[in-house]
Amino acid sequence: MILCCGEALIDMIPEPTVQGPEGFVPHTGGAVFNTAVALGRLGVESGLLSGLSSDLFGRQLQDALAQSNVNSEHAIISSRPTTLAFVQLQNGQAKYDFYDENSAGRMIVPDDLPQLPDDINALFFGGISLACMPCAETYEALLTSQGDGRVIMIDPNIRANFIADEAAYRTRLKRMIALSDIVKISDEDLDWLVTGPQSAAEKAADLLAQGPSLVILTKGSEGATGFLASGAEISVAAQKVDVVDTVGAGDTFNAGVLASLAQANVLTKTAIASLSEDTLADALALGARVAGIVVSRAGANAPWDSEL
Repeated sequence: MILCCGEALIDMIPEPTVQGPEGFVPHTGGAVFNTAVALGRLGVESGLLSGLSSDLFGRQLQDALAQSNVNSEHAIISSRPTTLAFVQLQNGQAKYDFYDENSAGRMIVPDDLPQLPDDINALFFGGISLACMPCAETYEALLTSQGDGRVIMIDPNIRANFIADEAAYRTRLKRMIALSDIVKISDEDLDWLVTGPQSAAEKAADLLAQGPSLVILTKGSEGATGFLASGAEISVAAQKVDVVDTVGAGDTFNAGVLASLAQANVLTKTAIASLSEDTLADALALGARVAGIVVSRAGANAPWDSEL
């Protein structure tokens, strides 16, 4: 199983009402939740470890996980409220305002963590859950205490305006990246994380030098490039589609990459460390394909394997 560790929340998406003004409609979301759902729909055994609420939105999240064949037995349930993210779409690009104080997702602590079973062979981390305390500390504790022997993938998915303590956040990400096998990062996030005038390839090399075996750089409509520790670079083009919005695009790309690696039976630390260029190309291609489907329709509506 691939266990996705991080936030699950409700995206409040603006939609026209019968009377004319826009209202907000609750949709399940969150970067890590979206990746777990996309994995389940692609036929890969997946689970979610997150703080979930017992409120109506928490039940909506749990129902959505079940409908996409995602295991939620490792979720930490409380009566605290569900995080809400109000979305503004500007030329198809999503901008977010988060309501996260004292939420079920944010307030989990290391003592809440379950002992993971041996059938979990990979852990995925990312999103705003790595920026906010105390949950950020909790996910790092999960990585350091139960990450040994499991493939670790991180997508920081940085929301700069959501970070209260930038120095602590940067330090935490650096520690987690050092323990990771795969880092996926957007070009915008790479420029935020690795400052300076270097090229994107040089910045990716900087991340590789910190410990990962693979860095994947996504560049929106310009596609994606994978950088291996061997020095090899593999690029794939983005799918040419009519873009409705970009909600969930990167999250679904992550699922495509992980699904391809799982289906190729290379989701082990040893195999990722010696990944072939062909296997990486296949993984990037599936990531681009499923991301292309997501951006061609509204919201983070990942495709099922039967749609491919």
